[in-house]
Amino acid sequence: MKKKSTKLFLAALVIAMALGPAPVTGQPPAGQSPATAQTPETLGIWDAYRLSRQHYPSSKQRDLIGQTREYTLQNAARGYLPQLSFGGQATLQSEVTSLPIKLPVAGLSLPQYSKDQYKVYGEIDQVIYDGGLIRNQQEAARVSAEIAEKRLDVELHAVFDRVDQLYFGVLLLDGQIKQNALLQQDIANGLEKMQAMLDNGTAYQRGVDELQAQLLQTRQSLTSLHTARKAYYNMLLMLTGLPPDTPVRLVEPPELALQTSISRPELQWYEYQKRSYDLEDEAASAGLRPRFILFAQGGYGRPGLNMLNNNFAGYAIGGVRLSWNLGGWYTLKRQRQISAIGRRGLDLQKETFLLNTGLQQEQSLLLIAGNLQQLRQDDPIVHLRTAIKNSALVQLQQGVLSAHDYLTQVIAEDQAREARILHRIQMLQSEYNYQTLIGD
Repeated sequence: MKKKSTKLFLAALVIAMALGPAPVTGQPPAGQSPATAQTPETLGIWDAYRLSRQHYPSSKQRDLIGQTREYTLQNAARGYLPQLSFGGQATLQSEVTSLPIKLPVAGLSLPQYSKDQYKVYGEIDQVIYDGGLIRNQQEAARVSAEIAEKRLDVELHAVFDRVDQLYFGVLLLDGQIKQNALLQQDIANGLEKMQAMLDNGTAYQRGVDELQAQLLQTRQSLTSLHTARKAYYNMLLMLTGLPPDTPVRLVEPPELALQTSISRPELQWYEYQKRSYDLEDEAASAGLRPRFILFAQGGYGRPGLNMLNNNFAGYAIGGVRLSWNLGGWYTLKRQRQISAIGRRGLDLQKETFLLNTGLQQEQSLLLIAGNLQQLRQDDPIVHLRTAIKNSALVQLQQGVLSAHDYLTQVIAEDQAREARILHRIQMLQSEYNYQTLIGD
């Protein structure tokens, strides 16, 4: 017989897993061994956290984020390199340059310019000062990568809840399986004595049948426990990337020294999002500054630089170019207001997150305290129930207690022991859930 609270706890775990993220595949990426090269003999909860985080498919995005950041930084840095460009044009003009004078000397004439003119050229530009635009682009690439990584950390943080549910679910079932073996032993002890009394004619077959029926039911419960344990265990292996049915022993984790400060990845995500708004303001300001570019141009066309020569000729020119676009003044004020609104919105989201997390934190601390208090009361209850059961076994052997009354005391002790197992696992799970909640 199983205690009602135990059934409710298992049902809650199953519901939580059903509502959680979809299970991930247990197959490792091509060319990689599952989680580790060697299968561990034991699996602690910290190892389960680490392996599940590494194996979760979304974690592979971290490399992609890093590559994107590096490529973006390299592209932005190209702005400091000389920029080569080519161009050309062919034009037909309605009028060309002419001198409004007549030469009095016979045999002399002014040059006549063609109305069709041609030019091809190449130009090299080198930025001297760009107002900080390139530096802003590089910083924006870094911040964008950090935002993507923190968003990934938020997603992966939810994996820890799945680990807690499965890991402690297996530990609870392990404790119940051990307790089931003790229950079977107690029933078998009573059955042995009842059978001896029946053989001596001092007991009825009804008592033996009742003990045998209870023993069969207990063994049936053991089958259900093993089935549930296998399901939880294999899901945990899938989550950590270990092969199915890998024989590893789960280690009961130690109690934790609870912290109070919240260090969830969401908080860092808010800060980097605010930094992105700062960079937008900086980019708008940088766009209002003048740009100085050193350039050199070489080309071939008609006419060349000598306007008195109507023949095709090559030419070269170099110097410093100033570019100053003040159109951004029209939108600068509104852009800063938009950024301020965005930052305020993020502050409100952060305040809401901290409030909700703080409420959950207080609730978790009360739950931990309640579990600890229940656990402290379990030992004397189990001690008394064991003493009563042992006395009932003696009375059964003496023939002054029926098999039914003996079973009542055996089941009462079993329920007390299962309650202690449940409270122990609940306390540990509540501590580790609290740790996951605050992001420690």
